[in-house]
Amino acid sequence: MWHDVKALNATASGLFALALLACAAGGVWWVSQRPVFDLRTIRVETLDKTELKHVNHLTLRNGTQGRIRGNFFTANLETVRQVFEAVPWVRRATVRREWPDQLIVALEEHEALGTWGEDGRLLSTKGDVFTANLAEAEEDHELPGFSGPDGSEKEVLARYAELRKWFEPIKLAPESVALSSRYAWTVKLDNGMSVALGREQHHSMLKERVDRLVGIWPQLASRVQNIETIDLRYQNGLALSATGLKIPAEKKTGK
Repeated sequence: MWHDVKALNATASGLFALALLACAAGGVWWVSQRPVFDLRTIRVETLDKTELKHVNHLTLRNGTQGRIRGNFFTANLETVRQVFEAVPWVRRATVRREWPDQLIVALEEHEALGTWGEDGRLLSTKGDVFTANLAEAEEDHELPGFSGPDGSEKEVLARYAELRKWFEPIKLAPESVALSSRYAWTVKLDNGMSVALGREQHHSMLKERVDRLVGIWPQLASRVQNIETIDLRYQNGLALSATGLKIPAEKKTGK
């Protein structure tokens, strides 16, 4: 090899190129570490251009302080995105760089529709379960309650919308909707009455059961006061319980 001039020249050229590449990489790294490229601003915007209701400067500072590392070049945008999405009320975040020392973070906020389960979590209008301050969610009005097996959140949300329409003719509205582990539905209405609808064996079964109750409700409400529960899981009828309900005694007939 030492007598092969071409091989020696090729090796020397390769080593020189590697040295230049290493120098260039070192130079780039040195420049990228200059203080001029330190992150000086993280600007927060909204993805849909609407005002953020629950996410504010304090919650963002508390949720991100000390967790964003690096400068304009070295900050990991995926990590920054995850940090912001871990802040209470943040549903989604996107992050981009803006020369020379700024990150632009666009946020989408959860909009709470109701509570989910018994552990204080919230259900959003898009069917996402998230954790946030319940008192903040109920600032304007008390939230309806929802529950169901894991993965059923969007199904329960869709059923709630249907139940609102179905009960509208008799001026009643769902206050809570529950789907059991056996996939049986129960709805509590805003008059305090709980209605057992049972399992949906075909696509129109629940609607038919609600329609049956809606059809007889004016007569039923006028005759029975303080109804607590109604069970519609009967093919041709219903069962109910009411506070102070008395069954008239049978009249005795003379012989």
